[in-house]
Amino acid sequence: MDCICSIQQAIEYMETHMMEKITYEDVAQHLYMSNYHFHRLFSMITGMTANEYIRNRKLSMAGQELVLSENKVIDIAFKYGYETPESFTKAFSRFHGVTPSVAKRSGTHLQIFNRLIIKIQTEGGTIMEYKIVEKEKFNLLVKVETFDNEIVGEEENTLIPDFWKRCNADDTFDVLKAHRVNGDVYGACAPLSKEETHFEYGIGSLYAGGEVPSGFDVWEVKANQWAVFQCIGTDGQCIGETWDRIYKEFLPGSGYNMLDDIDFELYPTENVAECFCEIWIPVQKKD
Repeated sequence: MDCICSIQQAIEYMETHMMEKITYEDVAQHLYMSNYHFHRLFSMITGMTANEYIRNRKLSMAGQELVLSENKVIDIAFKYGYETPESFTKAFSRFHGVTPSVAKRSGTHLQIFNRLIIKIQTEGGTIMEYKIVEKEKFNLLVKVETFDNEIVGEEENTLIPDFWKRCNADDTFDVLKAHRVNGDVYGACAPLSKEETHFEYGIGSLYAGGEVPSGFDVWEVKANQWAVFQCIGTDGQCIGETWDRIYKEFLPGSGYNMLDDIDFELYPTENVAECFCEIWIPVQKKD
């Protein structure tokens, strides 16, 4: 499914079911996408998570209802999915800058958060280099941590970079060196079932075989067709920038769909000038 079309369908579904207790997991299920894939797609395209969108829309609507109706704060709190007036007041104050009781007073300034509308804009033409590679299945020896989709999607999140720092500080790379095929290093996201709210991220290398060391796992990466992108820059910021372009430029405009399978960053032994790493995503041709 085209990613822009997917986001439009997601917004339509959220708006239709806004007064129900829905989360990004419900939207992903509606689109027949894994929670992780949908969460990342929505965040990259819109700049916010789906749960943030739902929360902001409800608090915006609640603010208007407080001003325009005689309904009690407690009734509005329950209507918009808050279990207690206290939790509603806390969220409302954080969004609007005033409490619900103050919002009822005439002349109070409130925030409005309108429905998202996805528009295709024609801007300056840009070139995005990529290559399509056929690759047989292979195994990775990885140290793995589990992350929450929603938390990792938040702005300024550093959980995965912090994981890399811990691996650099302990004996992770010494262990990998003793079992690897070559010096290439991988940062890989595991495939997930559609219902998962967390995902596994592994740091590792091509596995040469033998006994699996304690604290490590072996992941089999299936034979696939891959779209490969260079991340041009001097630090990890270029990874996020490249992912942003993959979702906003490559996937909407190319003849490929991204598969719900392992994707990874590859840090090759032979460094290319200005290339921090490569991003490999599994793809298939669109119907």
